[in-house]
Amino acid sequence: MRPGMYIGTTGIDGLHHLVFEVVDNSIDEAMQGFCNSILVVLEGNDVVRVEDNGRGIPVDIHPDEQVSALELVMTRLHAGGKFDKKSYQVSGGLHGVGLSVVNALSETCQVFVHIHGTIYTQAYKIGIPDGPVHEAGTTERQGTVVRFKADPSIFEVATYNFDALSNRLRELAFLNKGLTITISDERLSTSKVHTFKFDGGVKSFVAYLNENKTLLYPEPIFIEGVREDIQIECAVQYNDGFNEIMYSFVNDINTREGGTHLVGFKSALTRTLNDFLKKSKQAKKLDDSLSGEDVREGLTAVLSVKVPNPQFEGQTKAKLGNSEVKSIVDSFVNEHLELYFDQHPDVIAAILEKSVLAARARIAARQAREATRRKNAMDSAGLPGKLADCSEKDPAKCELFIVEGDSAGGSAKMGRNRQYQAILSLFGKMLNVEKTRIEKVITNDKLQPIIASIGGGAGSEFNIAKIRYYKIIIMADADVDGSHIRTLLLTFFYRYMTSLIEHGHVYLAMPPLYKISYEKKTFYAYDDTEKDRLLAESGRDPEKVGIQRYKGLGEMNPDQLWITTMDPTQRNIMQVHLDDAVEAERIFTTLMGENVASRRQFIEENALMVSNLDV
Repeated sequence: MRPGMYIGTTGIDGLHHLVFEVVDNSIDEAMQGFCNSILVVLEGNDVVRVEDNGRGIPVDIHPDEQVSALELVMTRLHAGGKFDKKSYQVSGGLHGVGLSVVNALSETCQVFVHIHGTIYTQAYKIGIPDGPVHEAGTTERQGTVVRFKADPSIFEVATYNFDALSNRLRELAFLNKGLTITISDERLSTSKVHTFKFDGGVKSFVAYLNENKTLLYPEPIFIEGVREDIQIECAVQYNDGFNEIMYSFVNDINTREGGTHLVGFKSALTRTLNDFLKKSKQAKKLDDSLSGEDVREGLTAVLSVKVPNPQFEGQTKAKLGNSEVKSIVDSFVNEHLELYFDQHPDVIAAILEKSVLAARARIAARQAREATRRKNAMDSAGLPGKLADCSEKDPAKCELFIVEGDSAGGSAKMGRNRQYQAILSLFGKMLNVEKTRIEKVITNDKLQPIIASIGGGAGSEFNIAKIRYYKIIIMADADVDGSHIRTLLLTFFYRYMTSLIEHGHVYLAMPPLYKISYEKKTFYAYDDTEKDRLLAESGRDPEKVGIQRYKGLGEMNPDQLWITTMDPTQRNIMQVHLDDAVEAERIFTTLMGENVASRRQFIEENALMVSNLDV
């Protein structure tokens, strides 16, 4: 009745959460040393199968309930073994609801337990057993297989995203040294398979995240140990970029909203670097102390803690609440970083130089923001002159089209619905923000109008609650230059307004490539396949059919632009998602960063896959 209490949402994230609840049980076996292989298979019709070679769910008859322990685990809340610290010293499954929730929210579910040479199985429909647990043959395997199909009457989305699942499984492989995790997509004509295994743990994770970046020192700083029953593992490495990449985990669960463990880590890092700054030559270059933002510029870090009794905020476990963990992580990280920096003076010197430059840039950025605000205050609306705003004031109903070129911008302004559609024309070459600091970004004459129009600020100050439009649509030509502009804008949004993409507010307009005319009728084709279909359906003399290949949006008059690209009842727009943050980071670094060799390699490897290429 209330699935959101257990899986957060009935959208795509909740659908994926079902998979992770099952996988987390296998991971718990791996953390105890009983499992070294996990397989996730996306079968046809979006059925999911998860296999492991752990100990297998117990099948013995429960002395009080007089049914198999397997049935209790699959059908009763809080019936798992996670409360019994003899079975699990550390576990991601806090409430013991994982498998029972997956079962309850599945149209069909079946579990097979390979244990003591025998296969035990039980099947369920909407969480209700078809019959008792029974034997189904002999086996030489050990472990559990769970196969389920999410209930389509509950979930808004029925199709799994392979890349989003792969991202999470890759994380789990990094966090569990030596564990092999494989995901296979059998929904395709040719199966797509990813296998993850990393012997270096979180150190390998940081090295992976920093591929193709210019590093301040070659090897990640790695610290690990146990303090007050809490296992702490952390890897830290700086690059010469301006962005912070930080992942935190508790019992292998990605705490996207952070928590006390991350607060402790950040506090320790800032305090340690300030202590070393006081003793360094760099102290003369800065009148103030380093802020947390300063010391995290160019930082790539992964923090993983194992907590015996974690207190998460909500069943989706996005944030750790244990107050005692903050001071434990803080003191542990501080002590180990001090020891490392004492032994590696060249590393701390490079980090301090980078952090001091960041501090000076922060001060310059603050001054630039203040100057911009003063300038905007003198302007009665505080909005750029290039913006043709809409009359609607409810952001949820408003759309902002960021349009390439004054010509297309003029057509868009004339063709739009002025009530809820705003137009911002771009001009000149866009700044590649991957290669510059925030103070250059917020004062850039091409980006400043975008920042002012959207209204939420930029960088660490960005506040999604203040945005003025819920749909921000990039409308560029369907050619190489248009692709370049889209990429530059997406880089800007990804780096300085990340939550804009995370919350699904960014879209790409899909203008047609062709205008086809015959018998006084006009049709639009959005790709070559659609063009060929329309021509075939016309059955007319090809010489009497007019075909126009649009080179740019500016070639369309206002009513054509409205019909094809802007009218919500007819247009095609593509929503930008951030399904795999790790791969997104790597791709942006490769395509937009300073490393030419890695970009050349990417082009060579993917050149033959290009479908639209201007010649």
